[in-house]
Amino acid sequence: MATTRLILVRHGETQANREMRYIGRRNDALTEQGHMQAQRLAEALTAMRIAAIYSSPLERAFHTALPIAARHHLEVQVLDDLRESDFGSWEGLTRAEAIARSPHDAEHMDAWLRDTTLAPPDGESIEAMHERVRAVTEQLVQAHIDQTIVLVSHVGPIKALLCAALGAPASTIFRIFL
Repeated sequence: MATTRLILVRHGETQANREMRYIGRRNDALTEQGHMQAQRLAEALTAMRIAAIYSSPLERAFHTALPIAARHHLEVQVLDDLRESDFGSWEGLTRAEAIARSPHDAEHMDAWLRDTTLAPPDGESIEAMHERVRAVTEQLVQAHIDQTIVLVSHVGPIKALLCAALGAPASTIFRIFL
């Protein structure tokens, strides 16, 4: 039976990650710690035979992918569909800050955490992100049969792929911690 091995990599640390902020489309840079994490991961993956490395277009993912690609003499292939979910008007806010914006935001947050078809204000729903990431990954799996590939992405897309692999509903994303 033909298989494809996926190595799912979350980008290295950013300052916003430390502060537990929603950062979807923002193009935050890696911290010094994040660059060190990327280097350590590249070293850890050196012994593996990797056929390709794909990355979200966002800087934090791309700069995590670069050291891995360099060690394997590969180019990072950027795929927009590996990007994080768009948190709309909640971008850059912590959960507490989003809730504190208004009673409507507090109600919307509560509903969003229960209904994966809802999106943050002006953002993208979990269902839409889940479908986008699942579809691109299926294409990559078919393109790399019997190979190992690296996907450098974000928490949301990785959780979506874990849900798909487990046959779990998209709502499970809120119960997985990475």
